[in-house]
Order: sequence, then C-alpha cells, then structure tokens
Amino acid sequence: MAPHADRIHSSADRIRRSCRSPERPLSVARPHPEHAGYSIEDLRRLVADDLAAVDRVIVGLLDNPVEMIPKIAGHIVSSGGKRIRPTLTLLVARMFGYHGNRHISLAACIEFIHTATLLHDDVVDGSTLRRGAATANALWGNKPPVLVGDFLLSRAFRLMVSDGSLEILGILTEASAVIAEGEIRQLAIANDLSVSPDACMEVLQAKTATLFATASEIGAVVAGEDGSGRQAMRDYGLSLGTAFQLVDDVLDYSALQNELGKTIGDDFREGKITMPVLLAFERGTPAERRFWERTFAQVNQRDGDLEHAMTLLARHNTLQATLEEAQRHAVLAREALEDLAGNAYRDALLDLVGFCIDRKF
Repeated sequence: MAPHADRIHSSADRIRRSCRSPERPLSVARPHPEHAGYSIEDLRRLVADDLAAVDRVIVGLLDNPVEMIPKIAGHIVSSGGKRIRPTLTLLVARMFGYHGNRHISLAACIEFIHTATLLHDDVVDGSTLRRGAATANALWGNKPPVLVGDFLLSRAFRLMVSDGSLEILGILTEASAVIAEGEIRQLAIANDLSVSPDACMEVLQAKTATLFATASEIGAVVAGEDGSGRQAMRDYGLSLGTAFQLVDDVLDYSALQNELGKTIGDDFREGKITMPVLLAFERGTPAERRFWERTFAQVNQRDGDLEHAMTLLARHNTLQATLEEAQRHAVLAREALEDLAGNAYRDALLDLVGFCIDRKF
C-alpha cells in the first residue's frame, strides 16, 4: 500500500477516536511559536512582483474576441480568491533560489486549472453562490461555464507545452487526471452515507490536495531541485491541501460564517458527503441516522434541517474531530520543511500552514 494511502486510513481512524472524546468548544490551531502572523496579504507581499506578472499572463490569455470567455472567466478570477496555489509555486521556486521566469507561467497554469475546476464544480454541484457572490452558472446557465472551463484548461495546457519541459508536462497532466478522477468519485458518492471515511479522504486528497502538491512540486522542479527537496515539497503540498480542505468542510457548518456575512450549509443543501457528516452518521442514534438518510440519501430537506444537522455535528463532536485532523496534517506539512535551509520564503511557507488552518473564510 502506498504511504499516502496508509496516511488516509490512519487519518480516518484518528477522527473516529476524536469523536468519542468529551465534547469541547470548537477551536483552531494556535500560531506556530516562531511564526505568529497568518495574514495571506503579508505572504503574497513577499512575491508581489511575481504575482503581478502571473496576473498579466492570465489577463493576456483571457483576452479573446468571444465576449463570453473573458466575461465568465473574469467573473470567477476576480471574485476574491486567495491565489494560494500559484503563490505556492512562486514561494517554493524562490525558496530554492530560482531567478528565472518559468515559475510565472507555470503559476498561471496552476491558477487556470484551479479556476476551470471551480467552474465545472459549481455546475455539477448546482451551486448558486461562491465566496458570497453568484456563481457563473447562476448568472449564465450551465452550458457557458462548462465551455469556458474547457477553454481555461486549453490555456493551461498551452502554458505547459510552452514551458518546454516534458517532466513538468507529465506532472501537470497527471495531476489534471487525478483531479478529474476525484470529481467523478465525488459525484459517485454524492448522497451516499455508506461511503467509508477512508474513501471520503481519498476523494478529498484527489480533488483538492493534489493541486496543492503539484503547485509545490513544480516550484521545486523549475528551480532544479530533485530528490529529497522535490519530494519534501510534494509532501508539504499534499499535507497542506488536505488540511485546507478539512477546514473548508468544517467552515461550511460554522456559525461564524454567518457573522462574516457568508453562507453556511452549502455542502448540506447539495448533499455533499464530507467528514463531519459522515462521522455524525456513524455515531448517530437510529433516529439521527434516519434524519441523515432523509436529508442526504433521500434528498428530502425541510425548513430547520440545517440547524438540526449542526446540532448533531456538535453533539457528536465531529467538527472538532475534523479540525484536529486538519491540525495533524498541518504538523506533517511543517515537518516536510524541517530539513530545508531557512530563508524568508521557507518562513512564508510555514506561515501559510498557519493561515490555512486558522482562517475563518
């Protein structure tokens, strides 16, 4: 069995054990003692010139006489995303002392892949809101966003080929295939409460963590880093992406989101099986299981169901258990950086771990 598969199984087992512990208030990771600031703006400032160059590449490749392409793509590109994935590529390349410009186009490639998956995701999930704003499919219907997503993928592949490295091309095409496989697997388990926590973690890592791992790895590759340094960055990205998505799954049921003016319960309304729900179903009484079966398996949701779902998640401590697992993956991400030479970019990668698990949005 592959090492990351072992990690998935142990993760699911640990989360189950956490659910059996006495309920305690939901908390988040406290700052790493050496790195207390988790502002994403501060981290991006370190590679501000590189990010500006990435934006110029993106804008240039979105310039198209077909009006719908820049309109729809621009809608999601400018909708307040954190640009974590391309920032990873830039930070890693700079950490290893890279002074060229290949990392710029490859970071743009990563962002195109990510944006395309968001457009496709929203159509598949029937989402109407993303980051508090209307989704492209809510504004233009389903067909245009799917086609624009395909266009963005074509732009991503153009950037891959232009880079001229078969090694980079192989990494990115494999990642694209794994992400698509994760999307299909998530569709296959939608509304299925019989899915195992291990399978849930596998989907999470394929859909989300893979692109984090790839963004980190190609930053090392363009810098000429091979062997242990390259593997360390792939391990870092995989752990970071896993932690990031587990926190996302918690935030979707967090009352704090209401205070921030953001919607909660999107995963619930879409029948998306995430770790907090799956664990609550496993631990639930017969009556509670019937509730989950009605709302997810039978897709029969009523007024007040979301509030009751949040009550059950709190009762069985599943949000805290999921968050603690995110914190464990954060530790793995930090450990992946331990043997690398220290500099401002490595410190930023450490801070990025803190941001991903301590964030409120």
